[in-house]
Amino acid sequence: MYKNYEELSPIALDCLKEIGNIGSGSAASALSEMLGKNVQMRVPDVKVLDFQRVIDEMGGPEKIITGILVDLEGDISGIIMFLLEDNFAKIVLKTFLGKEDVIVSSLDETDVSVIKEMGNIMAGSYLQALAKLTELTIDMSVPSMNVDMLGAIMSVPVATFAEIGDKVLYIDDGFVIDGVDIKSNIILIPEMRSLDILMKKLGVTDG
Repeated sequence: MYKNYEELSPIALDCLKEIGNIGSGSAASALSEMLGKNVQMRVPDVKVLDFQRVIDEMGGPEKIITGILVDLEGDISGIIMFLLEDNFAKIVLKTFLGKEDVIVSSLDETDVSVIKEMGNIMAGSYLQALAKLTELTIDMSVPSMNVDMLGAIMSVPVATFAEIGDKVLYIDDGFVIDGVDIKSNIILIPEMRSLDILMKKLGVTDG
């Protein structure tokens, strides 16, 4: 059984990369359907990084970001967190509410509700694709959403998963919506037992 993410072999990382591809593709399709817009997906890059490296790669602790957090339940325990830059909220709110000049740090209740629902649909599609691939039951909590500095948003997984070390699966991907580049990152933190189950289901037995 894996003790931490650093024990993942190149084969295991390739499997996770493929999961990232399939999940992101499914999320992009759901997003396209909801927005009624052409959504193209960038090929995800999956890395095992410590929390500080994630923060550095995304632009530093003071960068304002929209974080959508979902708890994983069922056969897999852990969390998935979508970290989305301003353009995502702006396109979503313009499409659904006709809003221009959105200031992401000053969203009202309706704005938050709409963005949270998009996060719900993206996370649901992502996990549905993963469940189908692995034949596991993967349920999810209602998403929680926060717009804050990246350092503050990342403090949640840091506190929750401190006991399994400071490494996470960092999926660097994104979308192009009607020609607008949307930077998106996913932090996937299955608990070690869940990571073991996931890898065995995918035929990887090096843990």
